[in-house]
Amino acid sequence: MNCAQARETARHVLVEHDAPEAVVTDVLTIVSELVSNAIRHAGGVTGFHVTVRAGQVVIEVSDGSTLQPHLRPPSPHTPGGFGWRVVKTFASGTFIRFHRTGKTITATVPTRGEPRQ
Repeated sequence: MNCAQARETARHVLVEHDAPEAVVTDVLTIVSELVSNAIRHAGGVTGFHVTVRAGQVVIEVSDGSTLQPHLRPPSPHTPGGFGWRVVKTFASGTFIRFHRTGKTITATVPTRGEPRQ
């Protein structure tokens, strides 16, 4: 799965649930960052799910790496390094579950009016 496919899948789920445009924007940003990070740093996406339940959107991206994402200090000399920071900014919660084939990162976004943390 590439970023465009993941965004289209997420958009479809969100349209089915009449998600507000601000929620759609935040979710698509998170999806783009998690999927591109899995492709760039972890050998690709091995699982992808977006669901809406209990007042929140749940985004799950799995990859084959057991390396934990980390915040890199911003540097004008090194491109990139903002993906995890973007996810942590736009998601109301994040959780990393490690398993024998890699990891699954779960990010949540409230579906109504709750501010980001």
